Amino acid sequence: MSELVTGEAVALELRPAKLPSRALAVLLDLAVSVAAYVAITIALVAATSSLDTAAQTALALAVFVLVLVGGPIAVETLSHGRSLGKMACGLRVVRDDGGPIRFRHALVRGLIGVVEILLTLGVVACVASLVSARGRRVGDVFAGTLVVRERVPVAPAGFLPPPPPWLAGRFSEVDLSAVPDALWLAVRQYLARMGQLDPQVGWTMAERLASDVAARTGAPAPQGVPPAAYLAAVLQERQAREARRTFGGAPPQGAAPAATPAAPPPSAPPVTYAAPVPQGPPPVAPPADAPRDERPGTGFVPPA
Repeated sequence: MSELVTGEAVALELRPAKLPSRALAVLLDLAVSVAAYVAITIALVAATSSLDTAAQTALALAVFVLVLVGGPIAVETLSHGRSLGKMACGLRVVRDDGGPIRFRHALVRGLIGVVEILLTLGVVACVASLVSARGRRVGDVFAGTLVVRERVPVAPAGFLPPPPPWLAGRFSEVDLSAVPDALWLAVRQYLARMGQLDPQVGWTMAERLASDVAARTGAPAPQGVPPAAYLAAVLQERQAREARRTFGGAPPQGAAPAATPAAPPPSAPPVTYAAPVPQGPPPVAPPADAPRDERPGTGFVPPA
């Protein structure tokens, strides 16, 4: 398996195709190309029977180049690396960085493939695939491409446990920019798989990850908070910020968590709006209470 990390810190697990599946895909492509070449050649021979031998030879050579060389190049370019044989075998040609191939990649693969597949009957391609760690033939090496499997068993995605409700919004003011992407990936992978780990091993990993995150954010886990819950809360805060940045911080989606009056009591003590209520006089107090007129000018007048 070949793991690539893109610029967005997304891990791509590319499974290089094995030699048998690649050979089967090449045989299917060759069968289609040869059948098309034979059909076109028969049609041309019948249509150009009045031409001389030199003209017929030139036409046959042109058909050979266009069908057996230009055909696979055009198909791989238009389908972004999926020829008929590769589609049947669940394969695809991609760049080394996991992106779709372009015309120049297909051109290099096709031209070198004439030598290592057609002229040598695939011997050079088989030897190169067996020697390469990722099963690449010579055309893949020069073109900077890789043949990967598309139909692979997909493991169920790990469930990320939410943080405790009393930790929601606790780290809203913490600077998370110093945490590297590799550490975020490690935290996410741990939270997704912590149910499959041994309890002691999982606790040790959580403590190590929590200490790394705290060292870069300057916000350690609160007293008595398990490290896994701390990691879940910090990761949720980071995901919330990324969602606000991606969707433009739309108020309808983030108004409830971000509104100060509606924040939970542990994270935002209701000092400004709830202070007049407990300071109000008891119901049995006389209405002419002098201190009641010296309240701070909050604009809030409690009911009589």
